[in-house]
Amino acid sequence: MTFGEQPAYLRVAGDLRKKIVDGSLPPHTRLPSQARIREEYGVSDTVALEARKVLMAEGLVEGRSGSGTYVRERPVPRRIARSGFRPPSGATPFRQEQADGDVRGTWESRSEQAVASRAVAERLAIRPGERVMCTRYLFREAGEPMMLSTSWEPLAVTGRTPVMLPEEGPLGGMGVVERMAAIDVVVDNVTEEVGARPGLAEELHALGGVPGHVVLVIQRTYYASGRPVETADVVVPADRYRVAYHLPVK
Repeated sequence: MTFGEQPAYLRVAGDLRKKIVDGSLPPHTRLPSQARIREEYGVSDTVALEARKVLMAEGLVEGRSGSGTYVRERPVPRRIARSGFRPPSGATPFRQEQADGDVRGTWESRSEQAVASRAVAERLAIRPGERVMCTRYLFREAGEPMMLSTSWEPLAVTGRTPVMLPEEGPLGGMGVVERMAAIDVVVDNVTEEVGARPGLAEELHALGGVPGHVVLVIQRTYYASGRPVETADVVVPADRYRVAYHLPVK
């Protein structure tokens, strides 16, 4: 199979990337200047600039005002474990997101009533504009922001019940399964779809990322007898975390 010759800027970026990955250009080392790249690789200023832009977009280097461009520290990806098994009774939403018992984290949340967008309504099998409870979470591990989650629950299910607010009331902080069971809604199924996209500016600001960084998005929906009772978007930085699934075999 022939792919053709690479553009010059990709060839230069590829060689610099290799040096960064193999340690020839270690973290915090200043990237060769545009003039140095031009001379070393025999390319134009435009090619040298485009090669540097590629490395920046990949998150391998960062610009420092008035100083130059430097190799970024590459984080060692940590594991976010997802489990197909029911968590112990009393598990918090964070513990459900973090099925690894060694994880110790904290979170903050905010709930407010909202109207379902077309996309959320489709996921909850309700009409656009119906009322939902929207809860936004910011999770931290050892004080470091590591995950965002936005969940939506139809108020046709939870409205005027003790579990209407996920983090308040007698079952505040419990998992979706336990909260729904308290109002005689038996959750028996959950689906998750995992995708990747560039992080939104507000997401990257909250998670400590830089513009252009990619995030993993886990789209989760809980069902009770085929009826969606909660759906959520879980967002994690792709350069710092890997999502691992532990599923039962029947």
